[in-house]
Amino acid sequence: MDGPNCAGCPEVAELKRLVSQQQEKLAAQDERLAELEARLKINSSNSSQPPSSDPPSAPKPPSKPPTGRRPGGQPGHRGHSRKRLEASEIVQHLPSQCEHCQAPLPSEPSPADPAPLWHQVVDLLPVLISVTEHQAPRRTCPHCGRVTWGQIPDEALAHGFGPKLTSAIAFFSGRSHASKRNIEELMETLLGVPISLGSIINAEQEVSAALEAPYAQAQEALRHAPVKNVDETGWAQAGKLCWMWAGAAKDVAVFNIAQGRGQAQLRELLGQDIVGIVCSDRHSAYAIIDPLARQSCWAHLKRDFQKWVDWGTQTYGIGLAGLETVRKVFDAWGKFRAGALDRLGLQAALEPVKEDLRAKLEAEAANSRPNRKMVRFCRRILTAWPTLWTFARVEGVEPTNNLAERTLRPAVIWRKISFGNHSATGCRFVQRILTTVQTLRLQNRPVLAYLRDAIAAHRASQPAPLLLAAGA
Repeated sequence: MDGPNCAGCPEVAELKRLVSQQQEKLAAQDERLAELEARLKINSSNSSQPPSSDPPSAPKPPSKPPTGRRPGGQPGHRGHSRKRLEASEIVQHLPSQCEHCQAPLPSEPSPADPAPLWHQVVDLLPVLISVTEHQAPRRTCPHCGRVTWGQIPDEALAHGFGPKLTSAIAFFSGRSHASKRNIEELMETLLGVPISLGSIINAEQEVSAALEAPYAQAQEALRHAPVKNVDETGWAQAGKLCWMWAGAAKDVAVFNIAQGRGQAQLRELLGQDIVGIVCSDRHSAYAIIDPLARQSCWAHLKRDFQKWVDWGTQTYGIGLAGLETVRKVFDAWGKFRAGALDRLGLQAALEPVKEDLRAKLEAEAANSRPNRKMVRFCRRILTAWPTLWTFARVEGVEPTNNLAERTLRPAVIWRKISFGNHSATGCRFVQRILTTVQTLRLQNRPVLAYLRDAIAAHRASQPAPLLLAAGA
């Protein structure tokens, strides 16, 4: 088999085929092994996992170098002193004699006296609630002896809790994310009001009905906002996976619990005809939006590049180049926000950064040797290329999706506590109360007072107070 005619030998050809087959198999196994090893390195710095899920082996976040300044408020920091409240009782500590000449001082103030110093001590009242008891007395007729009952009005019989207490129950759920059993304990321990779990659910559903119109108003405002940030996270209804979508603009936030994470659910949140600029991650559902009307999140991109650095030698180069690009992008953005660059200056500063990154991505996308997942990643970034730079040309657009992520965080905390809802009506309450609370917080408006007014209006069959100013 070693002679000159071995080239046409069937056995040699079969051996060559087997060797080639085994080489391909080994190459695939090597790539699979590298992928599995890389998965062990996944943490919050190179993926969308939260820091709470990091294993002990995950790298610690870089610590900031000490500044040498003392702890606490720094020079120029705006102080937050206690607000002077309306006093329910005033205790005066009058001086009896002059500290200079020891002469007795008058008890009544004179025009020359300055305003008194004050210090307030705030405490809870022994009873924090008021109870209105409606009675229907009985009267016996002196002529015929018939007993007649008084009639308690239907509007009094319709509710066991007033608007303020009902709004407090919804506030504990929607803002404090307390479980129903915790609300039950809080109501009885703090307020002295025994309440059943069913009554808590009924109060939540009444609030949900009162917020129907404000929720619709918030939806319309978000859909017509010129710039909006959108994100989604998992939720559960009766133990089945669904998705909590959140959209946020300058003064409005909207939550919607949907059965999927696709384009239909995105349209459910933003409307069939999506208008304005949408900031998001690179999830495929957002591909229905015109690339020139999208901004992809650079914070997500930074984690992706970090992943390729951690993956190994085949992907280290593109990961390192990407991290350097991210650094330059945020450096230019920081100078723009500080006023050191105008918009034209920002665009000029980013131009060489864009050219350099694009050249590296195109080179890797055309290379068949590196990791196939990394090649697909480079091609996806090139496909979404216009969505990376919208922030440089459109006013009000930022390079990250932080607004949506911050807006969604309370929902994530609630999910971890409650594990979702049992019914569609429960989901409806969650999305309406979160929408109301987060929108009011964006506007720096008091949440509890708004909920109280909305419930009072609902019980009086009156329109709910506006969640946003007319025309917003």
